[in-house]
Amino acid sequence: MVGGFRGTSDFERAHARSRAALEALHMWEMRARLASSLTLPDRKRLEVARALATEPRLLLLDEVVAGLRPAETDEMVDVFRRLNRDTGVTILLIEHVMRAVMALAQRVYVLHHGEIIAAGTPAEVTRDARVLESYLGAEAL
Repeated sequence: MVGGFRGTSDFERAHARSRAALEALHMWEMRARLASSLTLPDRKRLEVARALATEPRLLLLDEVVAGLRPAETDEMVDVFRRLNRDTGVTILLIEHVMRAVMALAQRVYVLHHGEIIAAGTPAEVTRDARVLESYLGAEAL
């Protein structure tokens, strides 16, 4: 291991890992473009590809679909599902976009002011009175 990652000093192996990561995020054709020239959705996908190139067992994603349109969010959800299925990588997702959370999560923890107020399946937490009150107000109950 190099630097705590499953690194390699083998250029061909590093290139193969990079290519696989870019292909997984549908970015291989963009490989020659500068990151600064990419759209917001493409920059987000590039960040995920960079993480994937290290071949992690746990992928931590923080607000990775924030600012994306619904169709772009759905595309990222599909990518994450495929990555989990095909590679076995565990994905820890910190996200406010409920469209993505509900589509991806097997288990959800809801925080309010830094404290866990609910935990369970997506369906369970969306029915939790504390979650409804915290995020929708007491009138929602």
